[in-house]
Amino acid sequence: MSEQPILDRHYMARALELARKGLYTTHPNPRVGCVVVRDGQVVGEGWHVRAGEPHAEVHALRQAGELARGATAYVTLEPCSHHGRTPPCADALVKAGVARVVAAMQDPNPQVAGNGLKRLEAAGIAVQAGVLEAEARALNPGFIKRMEHGLPFVRVKLAMSLDGRTAMASGESQWITGPAARSAVQRLRALSSLVLTGADSVLIDGASMTVRGPESGLAAQTLAFIEARPPLRLLVDGRLRVPLDAPFFQAGPALVATCQVAADAARYAAAGHELLVVPGTDGHVDLPALLALLAERGISEVLVEAGARLAGAFARQQLVDEYQIFIAARFLGSSARPLLDWPLEQMADAPALKITEMRAVGDDWRVTAIPLATTGV
Repeated sequence: MSEQPILDRHYMARALELARKGLYTTHPNPRVGCVVVRDGQVVGEGWHVRAGEPHAEVHALRQAGELARGATAYVTLEPCSHHGRTPPCADALVKAGVARVVAAMQDPNPQVAGNGLKRLEAAGIAVQAGVLEAEARALNPGFIKRMEHGLPFVRVKLAMSLDGRTAMASGESQWITGPAARSAVQRLRALSSLVLTGADSVLIDGASMTVRGPESGLAAQTLAFIEARPPLRLLVDGRLRVPLDAPFFQAGPALVATCQVAADAARYAAAGHELLVVPGTDGHVDLPALLALLAERGISEVLVEAGARLAGAFARQQLVDEYQIFIAARFLGSSARPLLDWPLEQMADAPALKITEMRAVGDDWRVTAIPLATTGV
């Protein structure tokens, strides 16, 4: 391998590291980082902080100043070529006089989709795409899936005992796992565009599905962003069983997905909540239709924290892109509730998963797994 590809990967790795700084703050935009290099020296760095503010390229070019002329810009996502809430980054790179642009991947947004690279080439700038592309795609699974498939990326969080149980027969489930695992769950919530739960969880557990900042372990600056614009919360309640005085509704504005006639829409709106009427059968919301609606609203990453029935419905309908499973070192017994409500008759029907990561979290274990049948990203 020649020296240049090695250097390209080195600087792109740094751009990806910068992009990760926006992990919790850029929604609905993708996380993007940029490094400007001239004569073997980094002269500018930047990352996209949040929607409506300058993109990564602009921050890096401002830092580089005149040293950007003749330099190489490494960007984790193809520079945008359209006017959104900010001007096109491709134009900024042309104006700065960079000689070369290396992008980790092409932008899946149909408004860009190669047009940014074409604009750079037309201006005489050398372009290259595909450096550390897999790593770049892994950084923005929700944005990519929403652009390519019109659906959000769905994570299902589950907590279980060693014998695969989630709650006692009575419904009691607090707390199966320890403080470290609960802290990790708060970070999962903070990472998401939207946290989704079901009526059973709210009625039985009194769940509110907010981000508990102090418990998350996140930096104060990140928490300030999250408090200013917390993840949306959505309750799937096909029959509108949860009363408006429940803790879930007292915790702030929320969305409620139902298949009931929206006669109560005004009542929910008066309380600061929005009722989403979605097709359904026998009081059960059509989940694919709901996910498509959320994608239309710019929701990229959905975290499902629900009971066995609703989580099982997502699993049965092959709507899950990733499972986050927390395993506690305890048994709950044979009368306790199962992980998923998903009756399977034969071993051949058992869905296969690929475990992508397993690590200790305090006294518990955290398993990340993806369904092998999913199209995903």
